[in-house]
Amino acid sequence: MKVKGLRWWVIGLICLATVINYIDRTAFGVMWPEMGKDLGMDEADYAIMLNVFMITYAAGKFLSGKLYDIIGTRMGFVVSIAVWSIASVFHAVARGLVSLTLFRALLGLGEAGNWPGAVKSNGEWFPVKQRAVAQGIFNAGASLGSVIAPVLIAFLYGRFGWRTTFIIIGFLGLIWIIPWLFINKAKPRKHPWITDEEKKFISQGSLENVFDEDEKREKGLSLIKILSYKESWGVLSARFFIEPIWWLFVGWMPLYLHSEYGFSIEQIGSTIWISYLGGMAGSLLGGWYCGKLMETKTTDAARKITITIGGVLIFLGLLGIIFFVQPDSPMSFIYITGIVLFGFQFAIGNIQTLSSDLFRGPSVGTLAGLAGSVGAVSVIIMNWLIPQITLKSYTPAFILIAVLAPLAVLSILVLIRKVRPVEIE
Repeated sequence: MKVKGLRWWVIGLICLATVINYIDRTAFGVMWPEMGKDLGMDEADYAIMLNVFMITYAAGKFLSGKLYDIIGTRMGFVVSIAVWSIASVFHAVARGLVSLTLFRALLGLGEAGNWPGAVKSNGEWFPVKQRAVAQGIFNAGASLGSVIAPVLIAFLYGRFGWRTTFIIIGFLGLIWIIPWLFINKAKPRKHPWITDEEKKFISQGSLENVFDEDEKREKGLSLIKILSYKESWGVLSARFFIEPIWWLFVGWMPLYLHSEYGFSIEQIGSTIWISYLGGMAGSLLGGWYCGKLMETKTTDAARKITITIGGVLIFLGLLGIIFFVQPDSPMSFIYITGIVLFGFQFAIGNIQTLSSDLFRGPSVGTLAGLAGSVGAVSVIIMNWLIPQITLKSYTPAFILIAVLAPLAVLSILVLIRKVRPVEIE
């Protein structure tokens, strides 16, 4: 049996895994107002939970990047989604700070693998000119999950309560493993279902080219060697500066709407999905736009133009939130946040693909995982700051992340002189 466009089935499943990933993580913030009451916990405890998640998430990004380099993307995804799904189910038996801390830590460890796994898989299944599109489809899963999650979680919570809701969404991930193992039987070069035409097309600049005729894999660079190139620091710096922008809204927007506007769980679920529609559109259009630019421009120019446009949209959107959103107009906040998330996703897919643009083989997973860990560290810092700088207003938080957007763009423009494979010495 031969399947045309097999690579799109693979990225489609990864997109679906990302949807499930975001449903699992978003459930905590959406249900927290009632969940916190049941467990006798407050917003300070919530901040602790966010950082517990991000600490293991940071460690998990790097560890899973190495794991995927060792066991491959097929089994790497199985390990990641099994761990985070089981952790989600465990939330149902949480009794307080200690038990919930353990379950949030396990969730962060498992969910982290989705990102370096996607970058590596896209490098294997897509040539350079389609890689941003593939990454955009993958990142659209994050936004789509954020669109679906509030509505789905509010629905399940209203009928079953928060404990059963965690069990239901946990089983979604375990079910996903079945079609993944069935469809993603092997890498493109050995997959029994792939057509000769698609195999030839994928071989034009994909990570499959790190295999020689004897199928022997090229040895990956050491971490120290990877860090000896300033291009690597461009990737790391960009992720450090840009990640808190997304996570401010993912982690704190439900609490912001509850505290500032008195939104209930049902109201949160029925409104914040609108903002994430902007993020989903940005994911798809960012990849498509970069691919169109590559028809007439170099990879370097296409990546940098797309990332810069995304950074400008983030900055302008945050200025809109700071100066134009009024205390009695929550929907204006929702709509302008959609612009910010559009800009973020427009840029981030191209930032994430830089690891596979600059390096190849096992080195890609290592750099992508480390970049994810560095980004998570900056989010941890942000989560620690938020309760301290938002005692009277969230405006200081919005000013802080508005500054980060141009810094992310400058990191790439200054440190990555050319987006192309580095010359290994």
